[in-house]
Amino acid sequence: MEIVFSVIVLVFSVVIHEVSHGVVAEKLGDPTARLAGRLTLNPLKHLDPFGSVILPLLLSLLPGGVIFGWAKPVPYDPRNLKRPVRDGALVAASGPVSNLALALVFGLLFQFFSSGGPVVAVGAVGELFPALLAQVVIVNVWLAIFNLVPIPPLDGSKVLFWLLPDSAYEFRAFLERYGFFILLFFIFFGIQVIVPIIRSVAGFFLGG
Repeated sequence: MEIVFSVIVLVFSVVIHEVSHGVVAEKLGDPTARLAGRLTLNPLKHLDPFGSVILPLLLSLLPGGVIFGWAKPVPYDPRNLKRPVRDGALVAASGPVSNLALALVFGLLFQFFSSGGPVVAVGAVGELFPALLAQVVIVNVWLAIFNLVPIPPLDGSKVLFWLLPDSAYEFRAFLERYGFFILLFFIFFGIQVIVPIIRSVAGFFLGG
């Protein structure tokens, strides 16, 4: 049940993440996601068979493995944005922000029920309820912090490109060209760098 719940939480969280991109893009003048029918919470519109189902299930079976996955990216056309670089950064940042918002809400629920709030269920489910809430927090913090890493094609790279001066175009071109390979290297050899950050943020939402 724990494995199934973790995968469901991941799917739910990445759908919220992607829809947030589309909603902010719509607010900034780009209707691409709406016209493509992607401004919906229906997971069937967003699921990537491998990234949303197969990979998370496989990772959940590994001892100590981190459940990881993705949904189909919500499309947007930067040509429809008034300020493509700045607005593109806002569209990108909306995904991690939505995950942090979910972590905040479920973290408050966790603190409420784990500190003697009303009993919502009896038996094993009732005993596990705070742990399930904590799982939602942890998954969403993972998604938020990981996506804020400034390596293309992650959301953090769009924010970085907005902050970089125009004179850094060669560095930007380098990241865009080799970002995928840098990201793979980071996943295999550098992921531990963000683990303390994830623990601190998750601990904050969970009340320590």
